[in-house]
Amino acid sequence: MSVRQNLAGSPLRLVAGDGSVSNQFSDQLIAVLPRLRRFARGLTGAAAEADDLVQAACERALARKHQFEEGTRFDSWMFRIVQTIWIDQIRARDVRKEDAEVPEERLGSDEPVRRVEARLALEEVRRAVGLLPPDQRTALLLVTVDGLSYKQAAEIAGVPVGTIMSRLARARIALQAQLAAGSGVRRSRKDAKAQ
Repeated sequence: MSVRQNLAGSPLRLVAGDGSVSNQFSDQLIAVLPRLRRFARGLTGAAAEADDLVQAACERALARKHQFEEGTRFDSWMFRIVQTIWIDQIRARDVRKEDAEVPEERLGSDEPVRRVEARLALEEVRRAVGLLPPDQRTALLLVTVDGLSYKQAAEIAGVPVGTIMSRLARARIALQAQLAAGSGVRRSRKDAKAQ
């Protein structure tokens, strides 16, 4: 049995139903964690929710390790698990009519102006990505953030390559339009305050 650190820094025992997990399986799981966290953060928009999502995906992977087919891509399998759990959570929220938590903005007044502006720009991008439809957001995150090929992203999403390309193109156009509209609003507020 190997013991590793989980997302919160506590020991994570990598065991499944039969009481053991192969070293290769656990090594692959640990190696893909940073990419899963980045993907989950993009889907959820909040670090705490992303960590919960990745934790749930790891638990599911360990419980269903027998379903992983040797010779296939482990990272694609894990991305698919994260996406499936996220979609289930979205559907559950819709059923319960819950609103997703809005991530808090953490801006320190002692930071240099360029850092504040960079954080504002990053937050603006995160909000714009969060407004994209789930299918477009998934395609954007898999291809542009995680650097997967169209084929790999299509396998994870369970759609043809052309669909991924189409979703990605629509996501980029929508993102550009949202950011352009947001920049205009921010500039006009600055101009109004200056007058």
